[in-house]
Amino acid sequence: MKTKRVSYFEASARTRVAALVDEASFTEFCPPELRLTSPHLARLDAPVGFDDGVVVGRATVDGRAVLLAAQEGKFNGGAVGEVHGAKIRGLLERALRDKPEAVLLLVDSGGVRLHEANAGLIAISEIMRAVLAVQAAGIPVIALVGGSCGAFGGMGIVTRLCDEVLMSEEGRLGLSGPEVIETVKGVGEFDSRDRSLVWRVTGGKLRRALGEATGLVDDDAASFREAVIACLDRGITGRDALDDLEVLQAAQQGLQRRRERFAETRDGLEVWRSAGFPDPQAVPMLTADAFNTQLAGLQAEVQS
Repeated sequence: MKTKRVSYFEASARTRVAALVDEASFTEFCPPELRLTSPHLARLDAPVGFDDGVVVGRATVDGRAVLLAAQEGKFNGGAVGEVHGAKIRGLLERALRDKPEAVLLLVDSGGVRLHEANAGLIAISEIMRAVLAVQAAGIPVIALVGGSCGAFGGMGIVTRLCDEVLMSEEGRLGLSGPEVIETVKGVGEFDSRDRSLVWRVTGGKLRRALGEATGLVDDDAASFREAVIACLDRGITGRDALDDLEVLQAAQQGLQRRRERFAETRDGLEVWRSAGFPDPQAVPMLTADAFNTQLAGLQAEVQS
């Protein structure tokens, strides 16, 4: 019997977890009944969440042991605060002890909470350090980006540290969000109300074309699950070559080539045109499979 499609973009953090992992395999750490809430939000009489907007725990995916954290974008925009960040950092530190096959970060965050900015910024730095420690231990960290808040601010940086970044077109990735850019630089620089522009500049297809996302999937929780399984099947390992100077120099040279190739582009349409897509205007309408097929062909032409 065909299972019902679950939109990853529209789903809650717990629904995403349930759709991603093997049935009845998830065990939550620091569950809501412990009522670990942010003291900063309470002092400001702001609404609190008994899980502080992030679900962490262990499970299996296709029989393989994983640890995972899923941010709830509907609570404070998935923003990171002291407790929220400590739960993610603690999960990563536990990975060093439990040695799972991978750590999955289901990112859905606008960045750091303004309510507790200093605590949130410190939490982001601790998460970044923990990600690198997990990778150095040979454990891959996989980011999944497809929620309504995307991956911006500090969590955008964390996402780019991951070994694999799996995105849907609906997911977005960047440092500063469109509203922040518009507030600081004006609507002439970036019109955050132009939703098609927002997705052309920060969406999954643009990030995949630039190589910032390693995989593009359709907005379907089952597609994200299949992509995670494919990563595990490939036997990816953490970045144990981070201290290899040649590896770092090659990565830097790749970024320099990308910068030169797309130096004059300011819109996804221009990037897709420069990359050689036959019909840039139609790229937003392509399915993930069709986009991946065209991109693979273009990459093969560049390498030949």
